[in-house]
Amino acid sequence: MQAIVQKSFGPPEVLRLEDVDRPEPGAGEVVVRVRAAALNPYDWHMMRGDPYVARLMGGMGLTRPKTAVAGIDAAGHVEAVGPGVQGLEPGDEVLGFCPGACAEYARTTADLVVPKPAGLTFEQAAAVPMGAVTALRGIRTVGGAKAGHRVLVNGAAGGVGHFAVQIAAALDAEVTAVCSPGNAELVRSLGAGHVIDYTRQDFTRSGVRYDLILDNVGNHPLSRLRRVLTPAGTLVANGGGSPGRMFGAVGSTLRLVAANAFARQRLRVILPATPDGPARDDLLAVTALIDAGRLTPVVDRTYPLAETAEGMRHVEQGHARGKTVITVR
Repeated sequence: MQAIVQKSFGPPEVLRLEDVDRPEPGAGEVVVRVRAAALNPYDWHMMRGDPYVARLMGGMGLTRPKTAVAGIDAAGHVEAVGPGVQGLEPGDEVLGFCPGACAEYARTTADLVVPKPAGLTFEQAAAVPMGAVTALRGIRTVGGAKAGHRVLVNGAAGGVGHFAVQIAAALDAEVTAVCSPGNAELVRSLGAGHVIDYTRQDFTRSGVRYDLILDNVGNHPLSRLRRVLTPAGTLVANGGGSPGRMFGAVGSTLRLVAANAFARQRLRVILPATPDGPARDDLLAVTALIDAGRLTPVVDRTYPLAETAEGMRHVEQGHARGKTVITVR
């Protein structure tokens, strides 16, 4: 089979289309015939080997990537199931976390894929797993957004942000979206009641206070973010951030954790929703919102598998509108 292989850390040129062995399912595993895969800032950090501390902790591999085949978000159909798998059969259409997703076939565990909503294309479905689950955790699970809360999403048109706006709106929160002027109409259509053009206004100097801020960008000091939180408000910093600008960098994370120990406000860091925690429950929660018409993935651009490096260059710019998707036929 063909797959996008990464044998070293570096720029998009390290991603190569190569022939590799087709995976076989083990106990509790499924092989997915990938129809589409999404690219994320997470994939960018894996490609670059950034931050270096993640290599020292063993998350990426010290001198070369642990996983040769790129990608993690996928949609397709079940090709084969291993011993002990129940509820999935060959031919089932699924979406979920599939390590090595930028390939014709990817192997994953049965608990990391869920049925694909019938109303989504495979390209739309591939855009869901990491972005929507991270947004769900940031807004609902960690952020605790409720009806009537004032919620601000910084980076509201991005891969996590556009899901976060919709999830907050589905909870009947009052949503303020921070984005570029070109994305204002998009975020309004997704449920934002207020839009701030970051090129003209600094929301940390507006005087408006919020019950919850989800920061996907990390372009403001912690002190100024806290200034626009209510006294008992919550700041959730998305540790994945944008390519080249990780709010979750070690220094920022330590400062936030240290401040949280003395603050009445809740200061939290979440990491991209890789397959940790209750991944299946969260995937089912976001697909239920999709089926209910409350959540719609936005696909910015699509690239064929052979042009994955070009797609990653687009993600690297940090201004993607929604998700960037690789099509695999």
